[in-house]
This record gives sequence, structure tokens and C-alpha cells, in this order.
Amino acid sequence: MDGDDDSHGTWDPFGRPLFDDPEARALSRVGVVDIGSNSVRMVVFDGAARSPAYFLNEKILCGLGAGMNETGRLNPEGKHRALAALQRFKLLAEGMDMPDLTVVATAAMRDAADGPMFRAQIEAATGLKVWVIDGAEEARLSAQGVLLGWPGAYGLVCDIGGSSMELAEIKGGAVGRCITSPLGPLKLQDLEGGRKARDKQIRKEMKALAEYMGTQRDRLFLVGGSWRAIAKIDMERRGYPLHVLHEYRMDAGSVAETIAYLEGNDPEKLRKTCGISATRMALVPFAAEVLSRLVETFGPKDIAVSSYGIREGLLYEQMPQKLRDRDPLIEACRVAEAKDARLPGFGRSLAAFVRPLFPEAAPARLRLIEAACLLHDVSWRAHPDYRAEVCFDNATRANLGGLKHWERIYLGLALLHRYRNKREGTRFDYLYGLLDDAHQREAEILGKAMRFGAMLWTLDQGSERARLDWSPEDKRLLLHLTPRNAPLFGEVGEARFRSLAESLGAEDARAVIED
Repeated sequence: MDGDDDSHGTWDPFGRPLFDDPEARALSRVGVVDIGSNSVRMVVFDGAARSPAYFLNEKILCGLGAGMNETGRLNPEGKHRALAALQRFKLLAEGMDMPDLTVVATAAMRDAADGPMFRAQIEAATGLKVWVIDGAEEARLSAQGVLLGWPGAYGLVCDIGGSSMELAEIKGGAVGRCITSPLGPLKLQDLEGGRKARDKQIRKEMKALAEYMGTQRDRLFLVGGSWRAIAKIDMERRGYPLHVLHEYRMDAGSVAETIAYLEGNDPEKLRKTCGISATRMALVPFAAEVLSRLVETFGPKDIAVSSYGIREGLLYEQMPQKLRDRDPLIEACRVAEAKDARLPGFGRSLAAFVRPLFPEAAPARLRLIEAACLLHDVSWRAHPDYRAEVCFDNATRANLGGLKHWERIYLGLALLHRYRNKREGTRFDYLYGLLDDAHQREAEILGKAMRFGAMLWTLDQGSERARLDWSPEDKRLLLHLTPRNAPLFGEVGEARFRSLAESLGAEDARAVIED
């Protein structure tokens, strides 16, 4: 294992870990509150460098913007509920020894005639400083939230709240043009004239949005509770097995089919089946009308659901650029290893050990290999009979950014094979179909390589443990050992080496002792 000195370029392509960097540690506990038109939410991030964990995530559906089309004022009951929520959030922050909360308010507060008065009421009752941001800033922050999970992403970010909908352009890790519109479902719900009037309003606003943003055929990132509810319904319609909303993919065809499915089914039954709140479900049909026109107008090549939005954007705002540039998956795995592995730092050595088995791997695959090796030992405290399943469950359902759904299954299978030779007969068999046969086999090889490589770790991290040499053309797998480390290759190690060779299809598999 190399030391901390990176002067000779010995660190892998992902760079030196930053979670112990003073600037990263300054983000060890960050609290943000979002006062929206439909909900008030507090999130406390337990900052782990580039990929923070959610220490607290609490939401109250207040409906501040309900009825504003008619009255021009905030909903009285919503104000009462929002103030009570904010008083609770203030006390929670104090209990966590967090002197500061970043509090932002969006469309309802900025549009309501009594918004300034309610802002003053909040500050007097709680001592919280409330920042009422304009639509362009809301769009920018939401786009930054997407960049937290997808560094270098490109496309169009669409954040739908209760009273507004924002669009932002992202390209090469930067936010471009931003714009807001009054296309929130609460406003559409209150619009007189029914569906015909809503369709006219949506068409008019969408035309203005397209003229400003320009049409584009890249990815559309959907941010907001109403979009996530529609994604849940799409999952139900398709019988999709992995119920993870972040990075869930749709296309124009699936959006059209899901809207028809929504209109053709009993909403209450569908709500209960999909686990959507009654308050949210009441807004879904209006959001669906907007989404249909949005997809038709901008014609994205694909659609990705993002669980990251304005709150994550506020955290991203506080990150130094060197943290922003990091891979969120690798940073999160490094933190997990440092916190939970028996021998922190060995994951990097293990990745170097198994890498010769994947000579043609592209950078996207190498990061999955690196991530798996960093996570290979973090579940060692689980009962031996359940370690394999615990690993798979953690990889597929953990709050990890920068992972497609098939990549979650790949990572989960690799970690499952770290502790178990066969993948059949687990409670996760129904998920394997998200990964094609070739990737399932590759994940098995990676898992068995980690399972074998884990036999070779010692407390003396400076020693040369072993080296693999794999020739796909000759179907030859060699394990190179020095006389000093040869005793590490015992009976259990030999059995695991044979299992790895079998998965590779090696016809010549042997150990070579070298001076």
C-alpha cells in the first residue's frame, strides 16, 4: 500500500481521497431547509466529501401555495403548518449542535402578497434567516443538485414544484441558461376553465420556454416530488423490479403509456399501490399534462429521474471546486471503507490485484471495479450466513450517486460473489434480469477475484503480496508469488483460485513462485 505522498503519480486515476481534507471536513454537518409551495423540508447532510449521507430528511406537506390563483395570498392553514414545521426544525438543529441552517423559500413565498409578512413572522418566531430566491436562482440550484450526482452531466434539468416549474441547461459540469414558469400543478389545479384552459396555458408557457432555452435532444433530468410520483407509477405499470427512483430511466413512449395508464386506472387504488401520499396524488394528473407537453416540446433522447435537487444544490454551492470535480461513487466508497472495513486502504491494493483480469475494461467499468474493491469488506460485521445478501442489498439500494440501475446490480452481484460462489437461490434473483448475461458473468469474475484476493492481505501493507496474469487468448491464469508470501496461498486460497479460474474459463491455472 502506497503512502500519502502523491508526488510520483502513484495514486489511481480517481486521485487522493479528500474526506479528511479540512475543506471537506468543514461540511461534516450541513443543514438546509426548503420552503416550497407544496412542502417544507429539512435535510441535514452528513458530509462525506463528494458524496454526503442524509443524516436527517424530514418533509411536511403544507400546501402554502394552494388557492393562490384566487386569493394572491398564502394558504392560511399552510402558513400555520409551515411555521410549526420550521419551529421544530430549528429545535432539531440546536439539538444537533448546528448553529446555522440555510433556509430558502421559492415560488409561493416570492409571489404571494403576504410573502414578506410571513417571512418576517418566521424570522421573529424562529430566528431563522429566510432567503426568498427568484426563479432563475431556483433553477440554478436545482441544476447544481443534479451535478452533485452526475458530474459533467449534460442536458436539461426540469424542477417542478407546487407553483412553478424551472428549466436549467447543464453542460460539461456547468449550469447555463435558467428560466422559470408558472407551470406548477397547484396553479394549474386552480385555473378556471378545466382541461381545455390548462392545455392552452401549458402550450403558451412551453412555447416561451422553448424560445428561450432552445430545443435540444439531450437528456432530460426530472427533479421534484410530482415527477417522482409519475416515475413510481411508471415502475408499477412496467413491473420494474428495482424501486430506486434516482437514475430511473424513461423515454417519450413510456411517458405517454404511463399517462394513459394513470388516466385509465382508479387513482386511489393506484396511489396506495405505488405508495404516494393523497396530497401528492391530487397533483399528479396536472403534472402529467405538463410532462406530456414538455417531452413533446423538447424531444429529449432519454429521461432520468433525479432525487437530487435544490437542497443538494445548496450543499454543492458550499463545496470547493476540487470536491465538485470528484467522482461521487468513488468518494462515497472510500468513506465507507475508512469507516467500516477491517483494513482501510486495502481496497485500493485489491483493485490493482484484480485489474489484470479486465484488460479491455473502459474507464466506466474500471470505476465499478474500484468501487467494488473499496466496498468488499465493509459488511464484515454481518452474520456470515447473510453477508452476501447484505452486500447486494447495500449496493443496489444505498444512497449512492453516479450509478445507473444496471450498474447497481453489477456492483451488487460482484459483492455477493465476494462472499458466495453461486448467485442463484437468493431473495434477489428477480433483479438479475436488469443485467445481461455477459455483465453477470463479469460481475461473478470480479466477485470471485475479490474473494480470492482477500485471502492475501496482511498487516504488512508495504510488502508485495501477489500478482495475477491472465491471458484470454491462451486461457492461462497465473498467480505470481514470492517465497515470502507463498504461505498465504493455503488450502482455502487454492479452492478460491480454482473457482475464479473456472469462472474465467481458464484451461491452465497455476501458481508460480518467483525470487
